[in-house]
Amino acid sequence: MENVYRTHTCGELRATDSGKKVILSGWINKIRDKGKIAFIDLRDREGITQVILFPTENPSLREELDKCSLESCIRVEGTVQLRKSPNPKIPTGEVEVRVEKLTVLSKAKRLPFLLDDPTVNEELRLKYRYLDLRKPENFQRLKSRHEITMIIRQFLSNEGFLEIETPLLAKSTPEGARDYLVPSRLWPGKFYALPQSPQLFKQLLMVAGIDKYFQIARCLRDEDLRADRQPEFTQVDIEMSFVTREDVLNTMERMIYHLLKEFAGVEIKLPLPRYSYEYLMENYGSDKPDLRFSLKLEALGPTDTHSSDNVTKYFVITPEELSQHAETPLKKRLQRFLDEVKSVRWESVTSLGVLQKKGTKLKTLYQNGSLGEIFEELNKHELNLETDGILVIARGSRHAVNESLGEIRTFAGRLLELAPKDSYNVFWVIDWPMFEWDDEEQRWTAMHHPFTHPRIEDLPLLEKDPSKVKALAYDMVMNGYEIGGGSIRIHDQELQKRIFKIINLSEEEAKERFGFLLEAFEYGPPPHGGIAFGLDRLVMILTGAETIRDVIAFPKNKKAQLPVVDAPNEVTDEQLQELHIKIVHDSETTSIN
Repeated sequence: MENVYRTHTCGELRATDSGKKVILSGWINKIRDKGKIAFIDLRDREGITQVILFPTENPSLREELDKCSLESCIRVEGTVQLRKSPNPKIPTGEVEVRVEKLTVLSKAKRLPFLLDDPTVNEELRLKYRYLDLRKPENFQRLKSRHEITMIIRQFLSNEGFLEIETPLLAKSTPEGARDYLVPSRLWPGKFYALPQSPQLFKQLLMVAGIDKYFQIARCLRDEDLRADRQPEFTQVDIEMSFVTREDVLNTMERMIYHLLKEFAGVEIKLPLPRYSYEYLMENYGSDKPDLRFSLKLEALGPTDTHSSDNVTKYFVITPEELSQHAETPLKKRLQRFLDEVKSVRWESVTSLGVLQKKGTKLKTLYQNGSLGEIFEELNKHELNLETDGILVIARGSRHAVNESLGEIRTFAGRLLELAPKDSYNVFWVIDWPMFEWDDEEQRWTAMHHPFTHPRIEDLPLLEKDPSKVKALAYDMVMNGYEIGGGSIRIHDQELQKRIFKIINLSEEEAKERFGFLLEAFEYGPPPHGGIAFGLDRLVMILTGAETIRDVIAFPKNKKAQLPVVDAPNEVTDEQLQELHIKIVHDSETTSIN
């Protein structure tokens, strides 16, 4: 049956279609009514076509045209003709449609904002997200998300992975953040929890003999929000049986290679570089540095990388790096840089300085704490900088100095746009610490999760010196973002008991928290390991979006609200009664009847 609304999309017509009778439908992107003649830029998801009308020749055209407003949805019938003044900026720019019949399918009221206004604040755009998504660049991001997801899905399917869904209503288990709880009507006083990740279920699938699993999984975490984090997000969740770390890394880097080649037309070199966690922290101050630019941390004098004693480290921004964007005055760029440095909290950093070198002189642009010890170190070790530039230098505990300089390095790279655009630097971070010390609770905790397998060669050190034990954990980093992380899991019950003992988790607590998984592990679990990729973050990088909110159809705002539907919202007393819940407003707590 013929489509009565369109014969072509608004991005389809070309000069070869001249003379054809066509029907187009879409939204009014722009309208110019000059009385005797009118022009409309008609838009759908595929593009824009100009249509031309002569209202004085056809009274019905004038009647319908008077109903038109920006973003109204209309249907036009007419003949394709060549434009007298082609528009080379759009693919359909050689042609236009001379309209013989116009129908307003639905009229749009006055818009809350103009779609092409770059000054509109994000809160308003999120409230009217269905309008914001009409912008071609926003639609393109969602289309790219679909394409990226399909490339990943097809690759994994071809590799023998099965896509399997896991429950959304499950048990509350400790996974690093607060759970979103869902009250049960059938079981008064009991709650489901929405999954922070499918971690435990995918391990149960390995016990079940599934062998290779993946899922485009929705995950939810009720945690304090940060700049680029959402309460709900999407993972490409993956698990494999009978594998070593090498097997997982090799398969996943082939997947990323395939994705970059198919989507971005870029071929990266395999195997991917592998850096230890310790190496990256010592040399770049971050476990996810952007290695598309240098700015490597250097130490004054010999240092013991295992020592937490005071150290002095620095990095240099050269004049060439400072002048990357000459259109912005150097003084202005430096001020923005110093403002960023001042905004960082420096705990356990006794002194930090930003110094400008000109010839043999050092000028202090910013200091936090006394620079006396720093200058003593500079004189003692006779630091010889070959070129002029900006010296960022800090003294304090090793961990604090590394992290503070790493943070400054990161925003220096972004502020000065040191990384080449449309390039991809991808690598693995391996040999993570198995444990970290919790000063507050005075005990060791698992750096990833307690089911992470230690390196085989470190097993004799487990009880002897947990600080030196490395985990079979791994992260994939792209352009300064962690895009995926995982580990080989423990499948041996005796080893699992040793880990629980080191992190001071009693047998009773372990059963209470993970009883169902531990019981499953009594029935012959295979050696297995996996990884999860952040799909939102991956799409953000590949599309050049500013935040992950730009690549999610209906994102939450910075207050974890969903403005487009005004959620969260209050519910009726009847609904609360059905769930056996009473809201106590004065103490802002919830109690169960």
